[in-house]
Amino acid sequence: MIQRELAKALIQFSTQYPVVTVTGPRQSGKTTLVKSIFTNHQYCNLENPEVRLLAEEDPKSFFNQFKKPLIIDEVQRVPDLLSWIQVQADESKRKGEWILTGSHQFKLHEAITQSLAGRTALLKLLPFSIAELSGEGVKLTKEEYMHKGFMPRIYDDNLDPSQAYSSYFQTYIERDVRQLIQINNLTLFEKFIRLLAGRIGQPVNLHSLANDVGVSSATLSGWLSILEASYVIFTLPPYYNNFGKRLIKSPKLYFIETGLAAWLLGIEHLDQVLRDPLHGNLFENMVVVDALKERLHSAREPRLYFWRDNNRNEIDLVFEQQRRLVPIEIKSAMTWSNEFVKSISWFNRTLKSVDPGYVVYAGDIERKTEVYQSLHFSRIKEIMV
Repeated sequence: MIQRELAKALIQFSTQYPVVTVTGPRQSGKTTLVKSIFTNHQYCNLENPEVRLLAEEDPKSFFNQFKKPLIIDEVQRVPDLLSWIQVQADESKRKGEWILTGSHQFKLHEAITQSLAGRTALLKLLPFSIAELSGEGVKLTKEEYMHKGFMPRIYDDNLDPSQAYSSYFQTYIERDVRQLIQINNLTLFEKFIRLLAGRIGQPVNLHSLANDVGVSSATLSGWLSILEASYVIFTLPPYYNNFGKRLIKSPKLYFIETGLAAWLLGIEHLDQVLRDPLHGNLFENMVVVDALKERLHSAREPRLYFWRDNNRNEIDLVFEQQRRLVPIEIKSAMTWSNEFVKSISWFNRTLKSVDPGYVVYAGDIERKTEVYQSLHFSRIKEIMV
């Protein structure tokens, strides 16, 4: 079993809170992680129709059958249970008695805000990070990472990525979305998701997407929110604190799972990755989300942004660290070019409170100056401290 970086925070918070809630995408390893740590807890899964019906119709009988300490999987399926957990947690005052998991941020956050505010720690588990895989001796090329993705089951069961992501899309994404919103035309929704994959690393433009899909911007805004709440996509906000109207203020779009994005683009075989026109975008997606994983898996706020102005000056990733900004440029090339540091040099000259930046690329040669340091993409963890 590949060790998860979130385990340390999960154990720590279970000694401080009566309830610990772990959210994240479907198949990101939430159940495996919590069951491996809390071996003395009873376990129930609310995806089981019989268990869910019991929880919905007779909560007292449910808690008589499933006694604390207890792990409840996919707790957002029966949000009313949280009120019962609140009462029991307040009565017992024991720490770590309840371990909850969920895969819908919106539904779960709303229920927790109403019932468990101040009583639960909230943690997020995304699929494997590059550092987690490397720690177990799994070291792949950038094309292999981008094609295979980071879903635990693909590594645990040696699954074919194309088949795995096809099943994942049909089994989880389509089903989960149908549970949250009414979609009259599933074909249009699938077209929308595939169009999003073609816009990785670009600012969100709902008007353009609405024209391409054939539905209103308001409808697409709702769909986008659901995809983000279900951990399918991730929007990277711009950094524009006190810099006026000349900066782009729409977030950039990425997929939580790079392998899913590759599948949506029609990449079925490894040798197609390098030839794909969006190869660089997929690489940027992988690096940005890996930085996000390092922050979330250590139970810290992401503090990740991008910078772009109307004059096309851009920094791919900006990490805010102790009120100072760390600019990060992401390049998929394996061969170094001095062009890589132009944006960082401009950023350092233009802004105050800027630390030396990084060029994260696919090459192995490392350079370090007063302005920047180059790093292989597998070492993004070293920046996110």
